[in-house]
Amino acid sequence: MPENSQKPKVLVADDERVIADTLAMILNQSGFEAKAVYSGEKALEIAASFAPDMLISDVIMADLNGIDAAIQVRALLPKILLFSGQAATADLLEKARAQGYEFEILAKPVHPQDLLNKLRG
Repeated sequence: MPENSQKPKVLVADDERVIADTLAMILNQSGFEAKAVYSGEKALEIAASFAPDMLISDVIMADLNGIDAAIQVRALLPKILLFSGQAATADLLEKARAQGYEFEILAKPVHPQDLLNKLRG
């Protein structure tokens, strides 16, 4: 890869800090520029300044769920990947679908290799 080529930027949002930090670390070691945040609100806050190529977000978070955050940042970045280990996700996805939003969901725990394959695919 030429020196001046930019690494794809990925914003990782999960209210479980260990997960967010671990995913960001793996992505950073795998040729991405990743930043971890711990809430949907924070993801929205820094999306404009960080200008990521992609958002990877947990769905169920305390303040702003991942789907609502994704809907709000969609105008800024077309590539969004959500992950969740909770059943409540299905209801939120249905609601988003009814409003015309379609999101790809990975089941938690996310295997790093699956995630990298998705990002590179």
